[in-house]
Amino acid sequence: MRWRGRRQSRNVEDRRRLTPKGAAVGGGIGAIVIAIVVAFLGGDPSAILKGGGGGVLAGQKNQANQPTRNDTPLSAADKELGEFVGTVLADTEDVWDDLFRRYFNQAYSHPKLVLFRDKVQWAGGVASSAMGPFYSPSDKKIFIDLSFYDEMRRRFKAPGDFAQAYVLAHEVGHHIQNLLGISDKVHRLRGKVSKVEQNRASVRLELQADFLAGVWAHHAHKRFDVLEPGDIEEALTAAAAIGDDRLQKQARGHTMPDSFTHGTSAQRVTWFRYGFRTGDPNKGNTFDDAVFRRIDPGG
Repeated sequence: MRWRGRRQSRNVEDRRRLTPKGAAVGGGIGAIVIAIVVAFLGGDPSAILKGGGGGVLAGQKNQANQPTRNDTPLSAADKELGEFVGTVLADTEDVWDDLFRRYFNQAYSHPKLVLFRDKVQWAGGVASSAMGPFYSPSDKKIFIDLSFYDEMRRRFKAPGDFAQAYVLAHEVGHHIQNLLGISDKVHRLRGKVSKVEQNRASVRLELQADFLAGVWAHHAHKRFDVLEPGDIEEALTAAAAIGDDRLQKQARGHTMPDSFTHGTSAQRVTWFRYGFRTGDPNKGNTFDDAVFRRIDPGG
């Protein structure tokens, strides 16, 4: 991916040298499920918190509970990775500024990106890095421990800088869903429909975020010439690596389709590819059954 030499976003909060106070709760198989199945490229973590899942740290919104600073300086590699995600975030800002004006006739409100290590303070308390990257709609912030990228490369065999960009673009997709009121509609289903129906709505939400990541890639390349040979394949590899079916098979040896919350590997690839091909944010209504069946007949 060609990213050097362009502006970096001013909406990055680098907390990698800050450690919030809070005690870990959960653990065991709950933490494994969070880390392997639920968290990777997820949306609002409040559902996990309300469900009492593991991998979340108990924290209070107490102003006196200040984080401690780690005096260890960032390595050159850490600094470069911070510059990379800052540039990708700036690219998403430029692309969606334009698309919101053209397609939605409104201004795009930029999200904040919070970089952290191990655990982080957010609107719901303190979360651990086992959550994976996540978006908090209540404070319109994306949270990521950049060591997740190492996990992608080592464990999920999804290396490459454009695979990393896809992760961030997916989370920005959740921010867009929040701005457009789509996320609220899905979250309001909790307690009103069956768990299976709720999971299906969650899958549609995640696949739409993949679609929006593809839309961003389309316009980022058109505007900034970001793509190098193999970049789209990197993103598709990353999307396939974190499908519910593949992750459940790795964790349990079998799949449980009614419990899927993010979509299968094939679905995630399909919707990212469709967004990249069309570049039209209005064509990715995954909640329209006719659209969904046409684009994703196997879903």
